[in-house]
Amino acid sequence: MSTIDLPPDSDGIEPINLRDALEERYLAYALSTIMHRALPDVRDGLKPVHRRVLFAMRQLKLDPGSGFKKCARVVGDVIGRYHPHGDQSVYDALVRLAQDFAVRYPLVEGQGNFGNVDGDNAAAMRYTESRLTEVAQALLEGIDEDTVDFRETYDGEDREPVVLPGNFPNLLANGSSGIAVGMATNVPPHNAGELCDAALHLIKHPNASIEKLVDFVQGPDFPTGGIIVEPRETIVEAYKTGRGGFRVRAKWEREDTGRGGYVIVITEIPYQVQKSRLIEKIAELMQARKLPLLADIRDESAEDIRLVLEPRSRTVDPVLLMESMFKLSDLESRISLNMNVLSRGQVPGVLSLREVLAQWLEHRNEVLVRRTNHRLGKIAHRLEVLGGYLIAYLNLDEVIRIIREEDEPKKELMRTFSLSDVQAEAILNMRLRSLRKLEEIEIRTEHDGLLVEQKELQELLGSSDLQWKRISEEIRATREKFGQKTELGRRRSHFAEAPQGDFDIQQAMIEKEPITVVCSQKGWIRTMKGHLADGSGLSYKDGDKERFVLQAETTDKLVLFASNGRFFTLSAERLPGGRGHGEPVRLMVDLDQSEEIVELFVHNPERKLLVASSDGRGFVVGEADVVANTRKGKQVLNVSAPHEAQVCNPAVGDMVAVVGENRKLLVFSVADLPEMGRGRGVRLQKYKDGNLSDARIFSSTEGLSWLDSSGRTWTVTALADWQGQRAQAGRLPPKGFPRNNKFGRGF
Repeated sequence: MSTIDLPPDSDGIEPINLRDALEERYLAYALSTIMHRALPDVRDGLKPVHRRVLFAMRQLKLDPGSGFKKCARVVGDVIGRYHPHGDQSVYDALVRLAQDFAVRYPLVEGQGNFGNVDGDNAAAMRYTESRLTEVAQALLEGIDEDTVDFRETYDGEDREPVVLPGNFPNLLANGSSGIAVGMATNVPPHNAGELCDAALHLIKHPNASIEKLVDFVQGPDFPTGGIIVEPRETIVEAYKTGRGGFRVRAKWEREDTGRGGYVIVITEIPYQVQKSRLIEKIAELMQARKLPLLADIRDESAEDIRLVLEPRSRTVDPVLLMESMFKLSDLESRISLNMNVLSRGQVPGVLSLREVLAQWLEHRNEVLVRRTNHRLGKIAHRLEVLGGYLIAYLNLDEVIRIIREEDEPKKELMRTFSLSDVQAEAILNMRLRSLRKLEEIEIRTEHDGLLVEQKELQELLGSSDLQWKRISEEIRATREKFGQKTELGRRRSHFAEAPQGDFDIQQAMIEKEPITVVCSQKGWIRTMKGHLADGSGLSYKDGDKERFVLQAETTDKLVLFASNGRFFTLSAERLPGGRGHGEPVRLMVDLDQSEEIVELFVHNPERKLLVASSDGRGFVVGEADVVANTRKGKQVLNVSAPHEAQVCNPAVGDMVAVVGENRKLLVFSVADLPEMGRGRGVRLQKYKDGNLSDARIFSSTEGLSWLDSSGRTWTVTALADWQGQRAQAGRLPPKGFPRNNKFGRGF
C-alpha cells in the first residue's frame, strides 16, 4: 500500500503507511490485552485487576483480623489510584474473589449479598462490605520487605507492585480464565494441599515426571465439588501438554421413599453451572419429551444444594436415568484446561504442570533472596546505629559536653569519635531516658543478637540448599494452614469411572414381567403371560406343532439362528400376545421361506456359543457378538450350498462332543476350537459319507448327557474310548444313544 501524497502546504501533517499504522496499533492493543487484562501471571496467579484490588485493600488495612469496609470505598481506591477502568468491572472482580462457589480459596471475605450459585447477582457495592482473607494475606506476605518490584501507577502519583510475593500456589489453587487477542487461558482450580506436596517433591526431584506429580495433584478440585470421570491417562496427558479437559458430573445418591419407590437426590453440581438455569434446561427437555425416564424435578435447596429427581416408575434403573441426564443436560460438563499464562510477567505461553510449579518455586526463591537482602540491609543499618550508641556510652561525658558547648555538635561528634553521619544523627536523637545503664545492656544484647542473625542470613544467601530448605519450610507451613486437614482445604471433588456401554432408554421404559415365548415348527411366534410350566395345552394351526417354548421376561432379547448362518434379534416386548396363534417370525426379520429356524433362545451377553454347519465345520463365538441391530440379521457362520447351519449350543465346558449322520461319536478338547466373530470355522469331524448330525460342549467332570426317545436323561463320564483329536472320524456311540443321533436341546 502506497502513502498518500499530501500538498506542500499541509503544515504539521506527517504521511504514514496505513498498513504499518494498523499493524503497530493493533499489536500494541493485543500486547496490552494479553499482559494487562486477560492472562494471569504464573508467579501469583493474578490478573492486574485482582492484584490491584488486593493491594488497595491492604493499603486500607483490611486485614483478616480488622473490621469490614464498604466495597464502594475499596472500588473507589482501586479505580482512583491504580486501575483506570469502570467501577462495575472492578466490583465484579472483587465479588468473584469473595464467592466460595466460584473461587476455591476466596481471597476476599464478604459481608452482605455477594450472589449465589443460582446465578443471582451481588447487591450494589454501597450495600456490601469486605476485607482480606488469610489466603490473600499469604499472597501479600512480605510485600513491604523489597520482595517484589514496584512501578508507577497510570498517573505517576503512586506506586503499585508488579507481582505479589505469592506465598500460596494461587494460579493452580484458584485457577483463572480469560480471553485475550488471539489466545485464551483456562486453568481450573486445584487442591492447595496437593499442590504443596507436589512442590515439595519437585524441590527434592527437579526432574520429576508428570506421572509422578499427578500422584500428588490427582486432578482439579472444584469449589462446588462434583465427580471427575476422566481417565488417569487423559489427565496425565493434559498436565503434560498444558492442554486438555476434564469431564465433571453431579454427585447423586438414591433415596428410598418406601414401598419400592425411590428418588434421586443431587447434592453437588458441576463447576460454573448455574443451578436455576440447569433446572430450566431439564424442564425444557422434559417438555420436549427427551427425558422419558424422568417424571419430575424439584429444587429443595437451602444452604446446601438438593435437587430431587423423580423417576417415571419404580422399575426405572437409577443408573440408566442418570446416564440419560448426564448425556442431555449440564449435570455433566467438560472443564477445559489451557495453561496459557505469563512467564515472568512478560512472555505468554502454554506451560505443563511441572513448569507452572517450577516457575512458582523460582519466584519464591527470588522473594526469599530479596527479603534476606532487605533484612541484611536493615541489620547493617541497625548495627551501625547501635555501634554509635555504644561509643556514646563509653564516652558519655565528652558526648554531653560536645552537644552542650559546640556550635555544630554533629560534625564535632563525627570528627572526635570517627562516627558516620547515621551514627551521629542517631546519638543526637537519643532521649535522655536512654542514658540508663540498663539501656546500654539491652543495646549490647541486641547488637550481639543481630550479629548472629546477620551471619545466618549471609550463610542462607551463600547456600542454595539452605534456601530450598527454607522454602520447603514455608510451603509446609502453607500446607498446614490450608491443607486437606482443614475445613477449607479438604478435597471437594472426587474421582470415579463412568459406567461403560450403551444405555437403551427405550428398553428401560419396558415394564419387567414374566412371559412364555412360544414358536411353532412353521415359525409362528407369540407370547403368553407368566411362566408356563407345561406347554402341552397350547394350540397350533392345522399341520403345525410345538417347536420352542421359552421362559423369558418382557425386557429380554431373543436370538434366532437360521440355517443360512445368520443371527437375528427380537425384542420380547414387541412380540404378539397370546390370543390366536401369533404371527410369522418371517414378517419380523428378513428370513427367506427356504431358510429354517435352527435355534431360538433368550439372549445372555456373558455366554459363548458353539456354531457348526452340516459339513462338519464350526467355531466358538461370543453371544454379545451375534446381536443384530437390523432386520437383515448378522452373518456369523459362512455356509455354501448344499450345506447349511446345523448346530447352535451354549459353549459351557472343556470338551466337545460331535456325532455324524454315520453314527460316529468323537470327543476332543474345546481348546482345539478357535473363537471367532465370523467365518467357516475349522473341521470338527471327518466323514466318508453323510454330514454332521449334532455337536455339544460339555464338562468332562459332569460327563456327556443326552435325551432318549422316551425323554429320559443319560449321562456317560467314561469317554476315553471316544476321545481323540479334532477332525478325526470317531467311533460308534455308547449303548443307549438316540437313533436320531441328537443330544437333545442344549438351551
